[in-house]
Amino acid sequence: MARPLPLKFQIGARTLASIRRDLVRVPLSLDDALAGQLPELPPLDSHADGYLVTSLPERQRAPLAWATAGMIAFTRQLYTRRYADLTTGFDSYCERLSGNTRSAIKRKAKKVAAASGGTLDVRRFSTPEQFAEFHPIARSLALTTYQERLMGAGLPDTPAFVQRMYAMAAEGNVRAWLLYVGGEAAAYLYCPIHDGTAIYEFVGHDPRFNDLSVGAVLQVEALRDLCDEPRVVRFDFTEGDGQHKRQFATGGIDCCDLLLLRATLPNRLAIAALATFDGGMAFAKSAVQRLGLHEMAKRVRRN
Repeated sequence: MARPLPLKFQIGARTLASIRRDLVRVPLSLDDALAGQLPELPPLDSHADGYLVTSLPERQRAPLAWATAGMIAFTRQLYTRRYADLTTGFDSYCERLSGNTRSAIKRKAKKVAAASGGTLDVRRFSTPEQFAEFHPIARSLALTTYQERLMGAGLPDTPAFVQRMYAMAAEGNVRAWLLYVGGEAAAYLYCPIHDGTAIYEFVGHDPRFNDLSVGAVLQVEALRDLCDEPRVVRFDFTEGDGQHKRQFATGGIDCCDLLLLRATLPNRLAIAALATFDGGMAFAKSAVQRLGLHEMAKRVRRN
């Protein structure tokens, strides 16, 4: 069913403007992407503007555009959908990471432990009773994060989400972690489990602990735990890309997010505006890389 979805003009996490379109979102899972088959698109209602297909394998972009001839096909972003293979155990997983990443993991973990009296304080949650403790603490953390402030993408507190969280916990299909520093909650990670894949769904940390890299430390501890669960075979870093995902992944598949819109004049104008903006952002990104202004650009995107 089509629903209103904003086509965003973004700089990093900051949305400058958006164009609303009624779209049917067709999200592909990691298994779908790895299988590489064309997705089946449901029929469009008369009021729908088109589809947004996410995590489409890049090699299927042209075939899907051809199969939907008559619609406007526009690639919104290209990225590698990354994942970690957890079937070989934690030690073997770590051996597949780069030497720089392994050294950084050890250094960051020691730094966090030193700030907490010498040991890492990581708390694990899996049962409904444990999630009753986890949720209010993680939600308070989420309110401090840039994910919540700029994107509204922190851990939700809606009744529907909380009910679903408890139901998944009762079925053993969700895990979560909190990292404490000096007795204070500093970072959280929330991961549903679907068909043997743990999904990187909600994550955040208190910006007061930025210098300690608490998110990276918590990520490693979560992967350590998941490697001990025989039913979990992969960790899915989901759509989009980033340094954090590149560091901890052991594999990936090249994907795109593809807009397929009815060939109306308003939709043609919307696509033209998006293409102009995205082209400008690509040029600016290239300039930032050439001039070595990565840290300045990061501050602009998040503040």
